[in-house]
Amino acid sequence: MTAFKPALILESVDEIPESAYIWHWKTEHHFPFHKHNKGQLTYVEGGAAFLYTRDKTYFLPARHYMWVPPGVEHYFQHRYPANYVRTIYFFTDEDDTSDPFYTRTGIYPVNNLLLEMILYTSKWDGNVLPGTKGYRFVKAIKNILPDISEQPLPITLPTTENTRLKPVLKFIQENLAESLTLESVGQEFNYSERTLIRLFRSTMDISFFQYLKLARMIRAMGYLLETDKTISEIAWDTGYNSVSAFSNTFYKLVGKRPSDFQ
Repeated sequence: MTAFKPALILESVDEIPESAYIWHWKTEHHFPFHKHNKGQLTYVEGGAAFLYTRDKTYFLPARHYMWVPPGVEHYFQHRYPANYVRTIYFFTDEDDTSDPFYTRTGIYPVNNLLLEMILYTSKWDGNVLPGTKGYRFVKAIKNILPDISEQPLPITLPTTENTRLKPVLKFIQENLAESLTLESVGQEFNYSERTLIRLFRSTMDISFFQYLKLARMIRAMGYLLETDKTISEIAWDTGYNSVSAFSNTFYKLVGKRPSDFQ
C-alpha cells in the first residue's frame, strides 16, 4: 500500500476526474469538513462511525456503508475502534443523473455480495483508471448499489451552526442519561421553555423532545453494536427508566427491537 498522509487524500481524490480512487486505512484519521467531485462509499470494518454533513448527523453502524454524493460537504469520526476504513470514490457518469440513489446521502446495509466486493478492492490503492480490470470491477460495484440499497437506515439527527442552539445540543449529547426536560435544559442556559421551543423549531424544524429521542436512539444503536452492555443497561444509560419504553421507542424509530438490532 502506498504510504501517504491522510490529508493528501483530499488533494488526490479529484486529480483524475475519470478515475476511481480507492484507499484502505487502518488507523484513526481526522478530516475537516470537505467535499469531492466524486461519489463516495465508505465502509468501516469492525467498528462504527458518525457521518456529519452541514445539517445532519448520520450513525454508521457495523455492516453498513455510507454513500455521500459529489459536492456534499461532510466529515466522519470513529467512535469505536475499527480494523479498516475502506473507501471508494467513484467517477461521475450518466448513472449519477439517471438514478436518484446517487444524489442522496444515506446509510445502507451491506449484504454479503457487497461486502465481498468491497473487501476484494483491497488489492488496489489510489487511482484506478478506465480500461483496467480494477475499473470494470469498481464500476460493477457502483452499478449494483441502487438495486441492493433500497432502504436507508431511518434515523438521522439534525444539527445546526446556530450560536445559541449549538451549545444546547452539545449539552444534551453529553447528558443523555439524565432526565432532561425543557425546564432543566432551559435553566442551564437561562432560556425560558418558550424560547427553547422556538429555537428548535425555527432552527432545525424539530421539537426539543423529538431531538432528544433521536439522540438517545442513535446513542443506543452505538451501545448495542459496539459494547457488551445489556439492553437494560443501555436503556438506563440513554435516559430511560423502563426497558419496555426504551424498546418500544427503539422499535418505532428503527423498525427492529433492540435485541434484533444487536
